[in-house]
Amino acid sequence: MLPGFDGLRFSHWQAAQRDDGVVVLSLDRQDAPVNALSQDVLIELDDILERLAIDPPKGVVFRSAKPSGFIAGADLKEFQDFDRKGTVNDAIRRGQVVFQKVAELPCPTVAAIHGFCMGGGTELSLACDYRVASNDPSTRIGLPEVKLGIFPGWGGSARLPRLVGAPAAMDMMLTGRTLSAPAARGIGLVDKVVEPALLEDSAAALALKGTQRTFKQRFMGWATNSWLARKILAPQMAKQVARKAKKDQYPAPYALIGVWERAGGSGIQARLDAERKAVVKLAGTPTARNLIRIFFLTERLKGLGGKDHGIRHVHVVGAGVMGGDIAAWSAYKGFEVTLQDREQRFIDGALGRAQELFAKRVKDDARRPAVAARLKGDLAGAGVAEADLVIEAIIENPEAKRDLYHVLEPRMKDDALLTSNTSSIPLDELREHIARPDRFAGLHYFNPVAQMPLVEIVQHDRLDPAVVKRLAAFCKALDKFPVPVAGTPGFLVNRVLFPYMLEAATAYAEGIPGVVIDRTAVKFGMPMGPIELIDTVGLDVAQGVGAELSPFLGLQVPAALASVEPGKRGKKDGQGLYKWEQNEKGSKPVKPEAPAGYQAPSDLEDRLILPLLNEAVACLHDGVVADADLLDAGVIFGTGFAPFRGGPIQHIRATGADALVERLLALQARHGDRFAPRPGWDNPLLRQPVE
Repeated sequence: MLPGFDGLRFSHWQAAQRDDGVVVLSLDRQDAPVNALSQDVLIELDDILERLAIDPPKGVVFRSAKPSGFIAGADLKEFQDFDRKGTVNDAIRRGQVVFQKVAELPCPTVAAIHGFCMGGGTELSLACDYRVASNDPSTRIGLPEVKLGIFPGWGGSARLPRLVGAPAAMDMMLTGRTLSAPAARGIGLVDKVVEPALLEDSAAALALKGTQRTFKQRFMGWATNSWLARKILAPQMAKQVARKAKKDQYPAPYALIGVWERAGGSGIQARLDAERKAVVKLAGTPTARNLIRIFFLTERLKGLGGKDHGIRHVHVVGAGVMGGDIAAWSAYKGFEVTLQDREQRFIDGALGRAQELFAKRVKDDARRPAVAARLKGDLAGAGVAEADLVIEAIIENPEAKRDLYHVLEPRMKDDALLTSNTSSIPLDELREHIARPDRFAGLHYFNPVAQMPLVEIVQHDRLDPAVVKRLAAFCKALDKFPVPVAGTPGFLVNRVLFPYMLEAATAYAEGIPGVVIDRTAVKFGMPMGPIELIDTVGLDVAQGVGAELSPFLGLQVPAALASVEPGKRGKKDGQGLYKWEQNEKGSKPVKPEAPAGYQAPSDLEDRLILPLLNEAVACLHDGVVADADLLDAGVIFGTGFAPFRGGPIQHIRATGADALVERLLALQARHGDRFAPRPGWDNPLLRQPVE
């Protein structure tokens, strides 16, 4: 028993003294699979620190007793509860006080980091004198709070700029990106990188012997936080942030820059006070509440499938943009993949694109050949007989797909799954003559596959529910979010997105400049404008979706989408509604400016956004997804719908369903029946209070 700890029992922390006199504090949060910093964990640590301060050991090492990682951050469920009760200030103050006690312990302190070290975990490590990290690939260190609409509030923003210099620190906090152990060592965040087996011993040795930071690191910590540096750098940082996020939509990065600019040269307590006040204010904003809600939606999606997918070999038929990229991503994520098409030239093109993906994603040159070897061209389709999962990704033509299934299915293993990447065709139309419809489903990916996080698992009434779980687990293995959807036309994402894109095309046909339409949508919070989006997905694809969905939704397709000229399909041809120019990052649209003095119609935003909301309500009414949360998650991750607004249903609740119906009726009177409110606006779920 450690001195001063007689009779004490701890629920979350384990304290042990090594033979060399160093005390090791191991966090093993009770009844939890991962370590998160709840108030109970902090209170218990506070008690331990008070006793250590009375009779200091030769050093203290903080580590995790869980093999999965160090600390995942604060307990966000608890944080949500504090927000509802108005006690966020108290919770943040407690974290700051406890970590300051770590910083003031009269003995050396070291954080021994293995696996994930996020948010509050990184802030605890920053309160220590030194940090040692394992060189395991799973070790990632970050401060991702900006992605939750806040910024580090337990001393992270106060300490990191002084440790690694303001430019590196602010880049890390403003982007929320995580660093590997070597990268953290490179900026001075970590003092030493070692093998996992040597982690505790190395941390203890560092506590006993210490280390001297380089003159450059010490100078950067001082010089880049000086009054002059802050006055010069802060406006530049804000300008960079403004390129990606608007202040009224995402206030956290601007608040972080402002706090650092005003208080970055003060003493530690003044910096902590400024940090706490700003984070408390941010925590009460709709943006923070919605982004934290989205975090929990992602956790729900990750939990849909578990780990047991039983898939090793994936066979993809169709080496076009979608099929080829699905194959490449699957190989990158560890699956054996064969890729089939009717001509070798299509396969060769897909393999070439795959090499570009591997070059970007696989940083280790030595590993890249093994990754590339997992993807093989298969003109004859020999891989069908070996595959655990077959993905069809050919043209959006029901007859062509059914003909292909007729050839594929007899060659497949009995327990193999057959899936389609169809973007809009109901599965009832595709399953005719399939011998095992219980093993047939849709796996609808989105373009570009490497960037879009969502996959719709498209269901029908004869599908085995166990297959849905297997496919969800497969999506998880691909680092994708699965959303099970009904197999009605357009499923969820395209059904919601199509009226939005159709109205944009209609406005474009009326003569409203494309750049004006796009700016209006981006101002609302969409990641790109709908005219640019049409060009990006391809006018031919939009035409195919339109042919499938317009009769179902009772909408008219404007000429811009009704017929597509050869060589003018959009981004892939370099010409569509816009002209596209190549640059070092790919290609970007050339958007002609609106005529001088042009004024956008006052109802343009409503014309674009309300059709999307209207169809989202109809999807909820029709049971396309199981509930409103899944609908919001699917539309956010499938379309990029303004995350700070929390999704279509959350936005309807915040704005007021009745007010939106009135605006739809006004549009209907002005522009026609396509704006008539769809069934479902009387759903009580739309009138739940927004927390």
